[in-house]
Amino acid sequence: MYNSIKTLFIILFTSWGCIATAQLNSIPEDGRIFVNPEFGDNSNRGTKDYPIQSVYEAAQRINHANGKGAITIYLSEGIHDLDKTVTFHPANWHFTKENRLTIRAEILPDSTSWNHGKMPVIISTMPLNFKPYGNDDPLHGASYGLQIETSHVTIQGLRVLGTPVHETPKDGYVKRNYPIVREGMDLTDLRITQCLFLGDIHAIPNHLSILASGHGIEVDHCVFYGVKDAVVFWQSNEPAVGCSMHHNLIVDNYGGAVWAWTVASDFKYYNNVVSNTNVFWEIGKNEQMTYKLSNSMVLGYNELLNKNGGAFGYGEPADTSKLIYKNDVIIKKKGAVELDKNPTSKNYLHLKPGSIGSELGVGLFLK
Repeated sequence: MYNSIKTLFIILFTSWGCIATAQLNSIPEDGRIFVNPEFGDNSNRGTKDYPIQSVYEAAQRINHANGKGAITIYLSEGIHDLDKTVTFHPANWHFTKENRLTIRAEILPDSTSWNHGKMPVIISTMPLNFKPYGNDDPLHGASYGLQIETSHVTIQGLRVLGTPVHETPKDGYVKRNYPIVREGMDLTDLRITQCLFLGDIHAIPNHLSILASGHGIEVDHCVFYGVKDAVVFWQSNEPAVGCSMHHNLIVDNYGGAVWAWTVASDFKYYNNVVSNTNVFWEIGKNEQMTYKLSNSMVLGYNELLNKNGGAFGYGEPADTSKLIYKNDVIIKKKGAVELDKNPTSKNYLHLKPGSIGSELGVGLFLK
């Protein structure tokens, strides 16, 4: 009798373990994973009624899953604290341009029920001991937030902060967080849209909002306010094709706005407004590429075009003939934009209606 009961217990325990493992490692049939940091539980299925608790858990499930098709991760409003790097690197799940991985807010800016408080907040609190490409960090402190190591990905509708550290505690140190990273030099098709990147040099420096290697990088309808560097097109095995920036607003950044290190000359830059920047554009040190700008504005800058910069500094002035623009591009060394600073306004941290640059349609709204 005892042996029968024992055998039954083992069978039930083993079966429960298999079911639990299958649940944790599987993707809901509709391809939707819901994350709620307040009410979620990482032992849940991940459905809307039973969300998981962390973005890290969502990444782990995708990385270990087998299959193909679109997957969408819905982040609720609230604070999504990244205490370790969240890497999306699926080995056996395959995405395509049509069936992609999307990491997005539950409610997007163009929804009638949206307000700034609905935006999921991404903040990095992990130790700054990351080793890029496995190498010791020469500047004594780096961390990655969301690391995207697969093609065909959209990130949409997030409020993205930096990390609460002192960036330069002494000479030779640059403590820095990279909230969104892609290292894969042969990857393609990464769109980052309708995201608000915020930083404060004294309290929560956002060192470099988007650091992306490879091809097909599109950054559109984002707002960068008070960050150090906005977007760096990082590394690729050949000039990165199919990249673009459009309908973005970059204000009060104390580093460089656009780092076009590796993008090919087909880079599309249009309908962007940059104001009060240290360096507007950083180019590769060999100055091989020429870029065309259209329908955009730069008001207030210290340097227009530099080369050979990096995390340690901003390099030296480059050949400004590498930037080609016509009459629909306004570039003035002095000047500023007018922002809506009312935190209850839907237009918060956007250009005031009717003010200079507002006709270009920059900001979080697609409509």
